[in-house]
Amino acid sequence: MSSRRRFVKTGGLALLGIGVGGIPTFLVRAAETEKLSALYKKKKILVCIFQRGAMDGLMAVTPFNDAYLQAARPTLFMTAAKAAGDAQLIDLDGHFGLHPSMKAFEQLFREKRLAVVHGIGSPNNTRSHFDAQDYMESGTPFNKGTSSGWLNRATGLLGHDATPFRAVSLTSSMPRSFYGTNPSVAISNLQDFAIQLKGNPAAAEMAAKNFEDLYGHTSSSLLNKTGKESFEAVKMLQSAAQSNYTPANNAVYPNNPLGNALKQIAQLIKMDVGLEVAFAESGGWDTHFNQGAATGIFARNVTDLSDSIVAFWKDIEAYQDDVTVMTMTEFGRTVKQNGTGGTDHGRASCNFILGNDVNGGIVHGNVQPLAIDNLEDGRDLAVTTDFRSVFSEVADKHLKISNDGVLFPDWKGSKIGVMK
Repeated sequence: MSSRRRFVKTGGLALLGIGVGGIPTFLVRAAETEKLSALYKKKKILVCIFQRGAMDGLMAVTPFNDAYLQAARPTLFMTAAKAAGDAQLIDLDGHFGLHPSMKAFEQLFREKRLAVVHGIGSPNNTRSHFDAQDYMESGTPFNKGTSSGWLNRATGLLGHDATPFRAVSLTSSMPRSFYGTNPSVAISNLQDFAIQLKGNPAAAEMAAKNFEDLYGHTSSSLLNKTGKESFEAVKMLQSAAQSNYTPANNAVYPNNPLGNALKQIAQLIKMDVGLEVAFAESGGWDTHFNQGAATGIFARNVTDLSDSIVAFWKDIEAYQDDVTVMTMTEFGRTVKQNGTGGTDHGRASCNFILGNDVNGGIVHGNVQPLAIDNLEDGRDLAVTTDFRSVFSEVADKHLKISNDGVLFPDWKGSKIGVMK
């Protein structure tokens, strides 16, 4: 971990020593205008986690009083009844129950800092993973031609000076959400800086070379239009990153891709490098076979998800007022289980939003009784909340972005009150 003062001293001054020609433009501009502290000052930060593969929202947060769901899932349904033993759902409000493997979320929900939005999804009824993810990340569910991602557009609407680390994805490749003209960077690991940015097929071939060679052979297109500023900034970050990072408050991150990504996002937050939008991924949610109930594939996935997020939240305790975490998944699963103990591609799911400015302790949204007449196409939980209603509200209330016309073109919906 490195404080802002230490980061600027060890990274910034080291660069100052090599002459003005080698100093990143953003540092020169800041130094000349005495805005260095303003450029690096604590900002609001949005952390987005994409659950790729389509999470079964009806299993994560179950309407346990629904007799139709119980009949449709003879081996997958769980109850919140006290007599059920250790495998019971965690009763949130007398109607919805949290999966027992997400026990880590319960306290945050009771503290009213964690909210659930149920029945959330896309108005486009595709059941293709690729298309649904593309539509959600572009924020334009009926337009495949959109070149930018909604998070990239969000960074362009923030309205103030930024460092090259305003938008960072802790992934091996640039997510669709970050496509666009505003600077963003994908870093698979803070220690080795395996950078993969969209727009240049030579990136993989060049990854093993040092940064001087990488920069000299690729130009700004590989660095997503951040050019030499990003190149120098990465060198700064490399000098500041520490492999022996110790999380605060005895937080223990699961040793999985999401846990490792969130741990590194916590490092970036504590370095005060100007991070404002962060992105991470969680895979393995396409549970067609042997999904399991209290144990099994799904239970392991939600354990990893909730434990990773709670460890992150504990680690950044001193920054919690400035951070909001939001999950998303491309669609949900069928109400009825299939013949192999799993669920197939459906429509609506649920998502989780964590933060001190969240209207938490509530399961938001509208989930009707799961009788066939209420199901979309007679088989799926209906989408009653457009994902753009939630994403736009989080961006508006947390990041102070109110231009929905740019953020989500062609959307005319309303917000649902998930944020204070």
